[in-house]
Amino acid sequence: MRLFVFGLGYSANRFIAQHGGQFTGIASTIRTAGKSAARDIETLVFNPDVTDPGIGDRLASADTLLVSVPPGADGDPVLLTFGSVIAASGIQRIVYLSSVGVYGDHQGAWIDETAPVSGEGRRRARIDAEERWRALAGDRTTILRIAGIYGPGRNALENLKAGKAHRIVKPGQVFNRIHVDDIAAAIAAAFEYPQTGIWNLCDDEPAPPQDVVTFAAALMGIAPPPEQDFATAEMSLMARSFYASNNRISNARLKRELGVKLAFPTYREGLTALWQRREI
Repeated sequence: MRLFVFGLGYSANRFIAQHGGQFTGIASTIRTAGKSAARDIETLVFNPDVTDPGIGDRLASADTLLVSVPPGADGDPVLLTFGSVIAASGIQRIVYLSSVGVYGDHQGAWIDETAPVSGEGRRRARIDAEERWRALAGDRTTILRIAGIYGPGRNALENLKAGKAHRIVKPGQVFNRIHVDDIAAAIAAAFEYPQTGIWNLCDDEPAPPQDVVTFAAALMGIAPPPEQDFATAEMSLMARSFYASNNRISNARLKRELGVKLAFPTYREGLTALWQRREI
């Protein structure tokens, strides 16, 4: 079984590192020539200015496709460039990595995959991309809606070490998150599952962001940064936009149908493992 990957990013690299052995061959796009990969795989450049001519041939010979390229201002770049090739290909299963951001704001309520999606800007682009992938190859396409990703080199421990951690407090605000190793396991399960669908990919405990920083600081034996009120905190527009939605997202369907058992069911297990292994 041959795998093609659009976008050799953090999650895709982790998936290949942990589950790449099940494939007889792997090829992936990268934005810049020379980017390192998790293992020996063929890499081809794909960005707004360069499209490697070999991508079409690799798609034609692939059995499975993993897509982790986000949509841009003009839409989904993979569909715009290779939609017709993928539609006509012999690819048996497509896993598209999306975002729980498509749900918009449900004011802290528990929601699952049946919740309505809404939003403008980046959220609208994600919703449109999901719809177009389903329209292109709905009988082959699984969508994983992923929460805030953390793991080695990308976590509250690293932020504290670098002096970039903040405890922003907005009353009632929670965020959903997921360890990158659990993402890798879910992608593997989605490829093996006989049916397609949409699954939320998050841990068991949506939590206030300041609690995560406090717990990480305790692991490190240091004082956490002072709390800052969201209303007056200095934040970029991008960072502030994440606080516009407040959801408690259920992963029950992921466990029930895909059979995924989370290695890190909450941020506490995840951060503790990262600290003990010094993977910060």
